[in-house]
Amino acid sequence: MSEADGPFVAGVDSSTQSTKVLIVDAATGHVVARGQAPHTVSPGADGGGRESDPRQWWEALVEAVRRCGPAAHQVAAVSVGGQQHGLVTLGSDGAPVRPALLWNDVRPAPQSERLIEEFGGAKAWAERIGSVPGPAFTVAKWAWLCAHEPEAAAATAAVRLPHDYLTERLTGDGTTDRGDASGTGWWAAATEAYDEEILARVGLDPALLPRVVRPGEVAGTVRGLPELPFSRGVLVAPGTGDNAAAALGLGLRPGTPVLSLGTSGTVYAVSRRPAADASGTVAGFADARGDWLPLACTLNCTLAVDRVAALLGRDREAVEAGGTVTVLPFLDGERTPNLPGASGLLHGLRHDTSPGQILQAAYDGAVFALLKALDLVLATDPGGAPSAEDSALLLIGGGARGNAWQQTVRRLSGRAVQVPQADELVALGAAAQAAGLLTGEDPAAVARRWGTARGPVLEPVERDEAALERIAGVLGDAGALLGRG
Repeated sequence: MSEADGPFVAGVDSSTQSTKVLIVDAATGHVVARGQAPHTVSPGADGGGRESDPRQWWEALVEAVRRCGPAAHQVAAVSVGGQQHGLVTLGSDGAPVRPALLWNDVRPAPQSERLIEEFGGAKAWAERIGSVPGPAFTVAKWAWLCAHEPEAAAATAAVRLPHDYLTERLTGDGTTDRGDASGTGWWAAATEAYDEEILARVGLDPALLPRVVRPGEVAGTVRGLPELPFSRGVLVAPGTGDNAAAALGLGLRPGTPVLSLGTSGTVYAVSRRPAADASGTVAGFADARGDWLPLACTLNCTLAVDRVAALLGRDREAVEAGGTVTVLPFLDGERTPNLPGASGLLHGLRHDTSPGQILQAAYDGAVFALLKALDLVLATDPGGAPSAEDSALLLIGGGARGNAWQQTVRRLSGRAVQVPQADELVALGAAAQAAGLLTGEDPAAVARRWGTARGPVLEPVERDEAALERIAGVLGDAGALLGRG
């Protein structure tokens, strides 16, 4: 550990499975301490969906900070990045009414379809909100709660997103930011405000929602919390959703494409103008700085491929080239393409097909979906995106260090691929946002000063057109079989 220049800031990443905290020297970007603690996801009382008790997130944050040791006592500012879309319902006592519905809970698919139809169709939603609200969006989850658990909806005195909940536990004030608010389905890109007509239609009082804090504004200060080593009065930044935080962590400039390989797969690029994709594939999110972050997401990425590897009894890197087998690894339904009722599909199995070829096909199926989504993201003209020849694809997330993932992305994209050496980019982005409060800098400029995107560049290889055509053909033929219900 090198000598720190100070001051220290804390960046939090509260993801689906765990909470991570980095203590970072705001002057140098040096990570002086880190901590992590897990939390759990359950299928819910009815056996479906994806849910978590928000109190576990707080307990995990406290434990992760504790594991950072003495450096936590020197923190001058903190920011929370968190998983997007989740519906947190709080009662009048501030405690959760029920477990939070998470982003990957596809039970609200019928409510999503009904809302789209009631408000004039997908194009009308895209123009009004910036996105077409799929099952992941908070507005669909609220509609599901009202339909299936009306007593819980009636007992709700405050509605929060996951990062809002943690920020409020720190400060005592209900706040959110434009980046995370843009994933709810009730914050309008055109006006940058809550859409009261949509809220009225779904029976949600605007008074139950948090105040939207502007970029660079202080969300509050840490109140007296004996379980945390942070000093009372430490500055708290607005925080944001995980993808917007990762964009900050990369110091992302407009037009540079990003492919993130995690529990879900995401592709995005910063834009100077909002997107409005009527197909619903590209979400027209806001970013955490005042720009926009057109983004597409798949539900099945590293966990799905790892599950295929486990079923085959192989290490995740034990792939083999060749063969004509196709795997669509839609194990949890799928968001892109919009097939919430889908399951996985194996096609083209032959006597000479090897387990390693099946595993490679699972990688191919996951990456194919992401690259098709990236084409649509870049077609929204995010800041005049550089061409494939001019711009390396930034590969981030837990899968980005894996050789099989790297080589699959190279082979199917035909792009150069850059793998940033910095890890925990969501927490680093949150830390950069906290540092910006202290220095008055743009958080993305802070991250660039820290050099977070530096890393090796893998040169492009010839694109595997045959594999792309084979997967596209199977997906097209199997659309009816996979189902949308």
